[in-house]
Amino acid sequence: MTSHGDQAFTKKDPTGTSVEMTYAGALSFARRRYSRDIDAADVVISGIPYDGAVTNRPGCRFGPRAVREASTQLAELKSFPYGFDPFDTIAAIDFGDCFINPHHPETVSSTIEDHARAILSAGAKMLTLGGDHFVSFPLLKAHAEKYGPVALIQFDAHCDTWTDDGTAMDHGVMFARGVNEGIIDATKSTQVGLRTYNDDDFGFEILTSPWIHRNGIDATLDVIRKRAGNAPVYITFDVDCLDPAHAPGTGTPVIGGLASWQALELLRGLDGLNLIGMDVVEVSPPYDHAEITALAAATMAYEWLCLLAKTKGAVPKAYGRD
Repeated sequence: MTSHGDQAFTKKDPTGTSVEMTYAGALSFARRRYSRDIDAADVVISGIPYDGAVTNRPGCRFGPRAVREASTQLAELKSFPYGFDPFDTIAAIDFGDCFINPHHPETVSSTIEDHARAILSAGAKMLTLGGDHFVSFPLLKAHAEKYGPVALIQFDAHCDTWTDDGTAMDHGVMFARGVNEGIIDATKSTQVGLRTYNDDDFGFEILTSPWIHRNGIDATLDVIRKRAGNAPVYITFDVDCLDPAHAPGTGTPVIGGLASWQALELLRGLDGLNLIGMDVVEVSPPYDHAEITALAAATMAYEWLCLLAKTKGAVPKAYGRD
């Protein structure tokens, strides 16, 4: 009897990677062990399958499942360009999905916040797979409760700073509300890839996608890094920050966005910041083609895990030209 395969259920240790068939086996993010035992974990990966706050196309309740499936090949080889397996350095588990009752929408936000608070209180960091972008709001509340006001690095086509009465379940209002409630420190925060307009910037530094295209990766990183400084940094990655050519499977696509390579280079350039959490949201599989949106989302999430591994001591190896 072979010991290979179905690591999501058979693996005993939250570190390391074993052999799988990339096209088969139980699905978890990057083949991590499914577990609710978070005490030994450095990172807890979980899904938030909710899309009741969308304003256009639905379907991102299926996002966590699709991102997990798209992540299988990431667990096949050492990470690129680093040349290490991040799970040799960080202990990561897949918690599964936060259980949400969509028939009682008044409970959704508090359910997500309680889910996050329990994980953070155990000392683990969170990598969250959405779900629509509203799920970031209760996640940020739980993170700010632990770390204080966060520096938000928001990859997005939309500002999500439209205003409401403070109660709407709307995936376009969270970050204005976060600033107003003291959860987000806008003076240290940057919005990356925007290409929709709002009359009020709420104090965020806005780097539009045309600006990034013209000025490049290094100039973009210079702004983000100087602004964040030593503050606790939460990254929220809405896949619609990518151009629809690179991420068609999302609810509110806007042309003119970032290419997947640009987003990866920007994430890799955040090395050394005080990274406390990340979510990847708005993957809507019914509108995806050849799983390219889910693959992009999974890769961005995996990239963040590699950054954490570097922070904990994993040493990149030289590969190709610098």
